[in-house]
Amino acid sequence: MRIRTFLFFLNFNAILLAQNEPVKGVIRAGDEPVSFASLKFKNSSKTYTTYSDEVGAFALAMPLGEYQLDVEALGYRPKEASITISKSNKNTLVIELVEDLLGLDEVVVSATRNRVNKKEAPIIVNTLGEKLINATQAIAVSESLNYSPGVRIENNCQNCGFTQVRLNGLDGGYSQILVNSRAIFSALNSVYGLEQIPTQIVDKVEIVRSGGSALYGSNAIAGTVNIITKDPVLNTWEVGSYLGLVDGDTPDRILNFNASLVSDNLNSGATFYGIHRNREEWDANGDGFTEMVELKNTTFGTKLYHKPTDRSRITLDATVLNEYRRGGDRLELPPHLTDITEELTHNTILGGASYDFHNPANTNFYSVYSSVQFTDRDSYYGGLGGGRTEQDSLTALNAYGMTKDLAIASGFQMTNNFKRDILTSGIEYNFSNTQDKIVGYNRNIDQSVNAVGLYAQYEWKPNKRFSALIGSRIDHINVEGTYSVGDISRNVDISQTTINPRLTLAYQLTDDLKFRGGYARGFRAPQAFNEDLHISSVGGEPQFVILSNNLEAEFSNAFTGSLNWTKEFNTTQTNFLLEGFYTSLEDPFTLVSTAAQLPNGSIVEEVRNGEGAKVYGANFEFGVSPSKKWLFQIGGTLQQSEYNEPQLLYEADGSVPTEGDILINEFTRNPNVYGYLNSNWTPSDKFSLSATGTFTGSMIVPRVVSDSGFLSLVESDSFFDLNLNAETHFDVSEEFQLTLNVGVKNAFNSFQDDFESGPTRDSDYIYGPALPRTFFIGIKIGKMH
Repeated sequence: MRIRTFLFFLNFNAILLAQNEPVKGVIRAGDEPVSFASLKFKNSSKTYTTYSDEVGAFALAMPLGEYQLDVEALGYRPKEASITISKSNKNTLVIELVEDLLGLDEVVVSATRNRVNKKEAPIIVNTLGEKLINATQAIAVSESLNYSPGVRIENNCQNCGFTQVRLNGLDGGYSQILVNSRAIFSALNSVYGLEQIPTQIVDKVEIVRSGGSALYGSNAIAGTVNIITKDPVLNTWEVGSYLGLVDGDTPDRILNFNASLVSDNLNSGATFYGIHRNREEWDANGDGFTEMVELKNTTFGTKLYHKPTDRSRITLDATVLNEYRRGGDRLELPPHLTDITEELTHNTILGGASYDFHNPANTNFYSVYSSVQFTDRDSYYGGLGGGRTEQDSLTALNAYGMTKDLAIASGFQMTNNFKRDILTSGIEYNFSNTQDKIVGYNRNIDQSVNAVGLYAQYEWKPNKRFSALIGSRIDHINVEGTYSVGDISRNVDISQTTINPRLTLAYQLTDDLKFRGGYARGFRAPQAFNEDLHISSVGGEPQFVILSNNLEAEFSNAFTGSLNWTKEFNTTQTNFLLEGFYTSLEDPFTLVSTAAQLPNGSIVEEVRNGEGAKVYGANFEFGVSPSKKWLFQIGGTLQQSEYNEPQLLYEADGSVPTEGDILINEFTRNPNVYGYLNSNWTPSDKFSLSATGTFTGSMIVPRVVSDSGFLSLVESDSFFDLNLNAETHFDVSEEFQLTLNVGVKNAFNSFQDDFESGPTRDSDYIYGPALPRTFFIGIKIGKMH
């Protein structure tokens, strides 16, 4: 009986000792509070989680004792420490964080489809965040992507402003564009979509170079660009305005707003945003034809989340946009009364829903998601072409078209965390349907793509220094399409199953130096991609692209190896990356300009399988931040893009004795050297000065010189595009702040100076920086923090 009584009191005392106590504290970085940081207190039996509020304070109930503390906050280095909570300190905990000025410790999702610290990720991930976007005063996503190694944005048309992103020297069709990790960018949206997404809604952009088909499916041969939109974090509102003067006199006007609401317990939140842009056309050489198109864009959207429990989250997002763009001559007239006009009106809806949840032990994570994009487009590609005959007028009148484009991405993902290792697996279904018609040219694209993918990857971590990522994806793709223009018709009906493996090894050579190396296989099924949906004008007539007969799938093998050195000297952060890459292409899709012409004089280009190609080179990046006041980054790429055998670029039909076949050994529109710089001086919280810029080396650019489409190859100049931005900030009160920006883009006016002129010009003969010298001023007011 005495023993039982003793055990009872022993257990009773243990229960009393394990009783929850109120624990309070604050998180700060120097004298500044850190808002909405995540805190996890772990002991041998349980994990206690909480968040800091707007003033950095936190409170929770937990037993006193010893814990392992993990703290994460956006823009700060993560902190791990052992901590003892006792009666004497339970109400006065102070946790100090240090700013992550170079973003070396931020969390990324694009490397493994899971949240992982960037330094610990087995694959190199570059991020472009709010600081860089503010420094460059980038209006659309396309304007910010140049500031990452191996990435280049190029403008491909004077008449419509078609842009595409190149990763490691491969054109836009080789890159997978994601929005919140979902592949809802269709072939049509890839033509103009990067210029349609305003940076105002972007939290950051994550870029993974080299093959990603093992995780994200086809088209990720060159890599992935993952546009991650902002989550509601604070109760804020903001109204802003921007005025740019292109070449000193052509206005580009923007008005935008955004607002966020978050519940006190952080279980629900919503953000709302809108932007209206009105940019007038610009003519570089005074010939009456645009080099920069007229652009009007209105976008509205929202993103909401709700946490039904501590272990689950529902997220909804929706965006609607209307965009009008027009280039050519005499924009005040109806398109069919001009010499050349490209006019497009896009009405696009994007939306998505996801449900994420995990088990009580935080070891298994699940996600169910679905996203959709629908675009309704009216278009005009044509004009009188300099002629004034009855037939010219009839042809011009028949150049109106319309496009319907639908893309759906749905899937389920499961992540299992073992002691060290992580298993990620999932299933994904992608559907797209594109119908593009111009009745007057008998131009028709009716394409449906159905793809089902199963993927799995295992991240093996036998110790703290070494990790191996082994994965593969099985895709079954069905492409059904009819493609016609004039009297030419093609059909595609392909069902194909492919296996795309991926292997990545990472080894921490020293505390500061990490090696990463990998291999990935990728593929692209025959179908119309972004460039194939674009229509340019040559010799006053449209130039169409059509798929060749018996077009076969394209495959790639990508190899990468990198050394990443990161070192912290007291408050100084440094980072150096050297990355080598080699990608071989089997049966690559190549665009051949044919001498064949339609009855109305239009030129035909054909997509064919080439004999093989390889792209190889090195990316580098160096960054240093001695303190919060100073930041400097520079990066670049040295590369070669070559065909295994001379590749046909223009195929003559013998009708013109002076025009023969043109063959090339290297990719066109592809400089062997390009790079960027980003520097910032912030002497105080109220003022900062930024200098950013890009360098584009010389490249070979095709130029159409006859009505048959015959080409000359021009070696372009190199360009250095320098931007300067001064920003000042005023805290009028805790509830109201004001920010002013003033500066200049392309300060040296490093810009193309040999544009063609007149109605018979080659509209695709455009290269180099997107803007001439442009002065700007911006203002934002609201509760911004």
